[in-house]
Amino acid sequence: MTRELVLSVRVGAAGHGTRGLTTAALNAEAAGFDQVWAGNDIFGPPGIAGLASMLMSTSRIKVGAGVLDPVSLHPAQIAQLASGFQELSDDRFLLGLGAGSDVFLGWGGLTPIKPVPRTRQAVIAIRELTHGRSPAGVPGAGDFWAEQARIQQPRPVPIYVGAMGPRMLEMTGRFADGALPLCLPPRQAHRALDQIRTGAEKEGRSVDDLDVAACIWCSIDADPDVARRLLARHIAHYSGSLSTDALVANGLDPDEFARTQQLVLAGDEDAATETVLRSSTMLDLGVVGGAAEVVEQCATLIEAGARHLSFGPPMGPDPLDAVALLGKEVLPVLRSSFDGGATGR
Repeated sequence: MTRELVLSVRVGAAGHGTRGLTTAALNAEAAGFDQVWAGNDIFGPPGIAGLASMLMSTSRIKVGAGVLDPVSLHPAQIAQLASGFQELSDDRFLLGLGAGSDVFLGWGGLTPIKPVPRTRQAVIAIRELTHGRSPAGVPGAGDFWAEQARIQQPRPVPIYVGAMGPRMLEMTGRFADGALPLCLPPRQAHRALDQIRTGAEKEGRSVDDLDVAACIWCSIDADPDVARRLLARHIAHYSGSLSTDALVANGLDPDEFARTQQLVLAGDEDAATETVLRSSTMLDLGVVGGAAEVVEQCATLIEAGARHLSFGPPMGPDPLDAVALLGKEVLPVLRSSFDGGATGR
């Protein structure tokens, strides 16, 4: 099957602010990206407000919600928003769903069912609702829907799932249109793809029919050392939040991350950053360096089967400049190389 290479960028309201998301979307469109994604967490920045502005200010690029949770927002409300965003943008909206954080949801007194079932129910129900149907009686959508549960002005939307664990990835392959697995390190993309493929095949589907994004951390700068230091600080900040099993499976040392986390907790972020920089493996959690180095690392992923690369924070000292640099010196090379030999494999 011949497919085009998809290149996207993930921007956050936390880093840009609601008005800044508009600038970020325009910047991504000018840089030549196919998609731009912005998040929305309960108690976080108001990402939904930014999505409307991003869609109205751009003309070509697809804009995704990465991701909405079906607990703090009812699936019917998500279906309404998605349909409205589709009408607003002539069908350039992409709906990303995720289970949401049980910790954050608990702050609001919400105690939902387990993450995989609640996400699966939302995917199935929202698809029915955005096609003008009621989810009542539809297998997997939940048994709480009434036949009258239909939204006004429905409009179909591609549904992606933000997934990391094997059960969520398999569910994504069974029911979703796309996947947003956070691939730390980037080579984790291949394991995620295999798990999604398993789910797709259970439903008689092909993983080739899904848009599976390899969501990677990227740090790029004209000065590679600046890029590496920025990624090192980013890794240090998240060193205590990474799965020990995932680290071991990818040849990384959990003890290094534990020591780094202790430095961060002690308030010595500079020492934590230096620990990451001295490590022989910790920087493998992202794609990093000057443009040529980033091209080389991304090309390795494409050669191994990735068909969608999604670039995410920390990006660079100035995220807007980093996106522009990717558009000028990385994206054209990747597209040219892909068109010259990677398609149809």
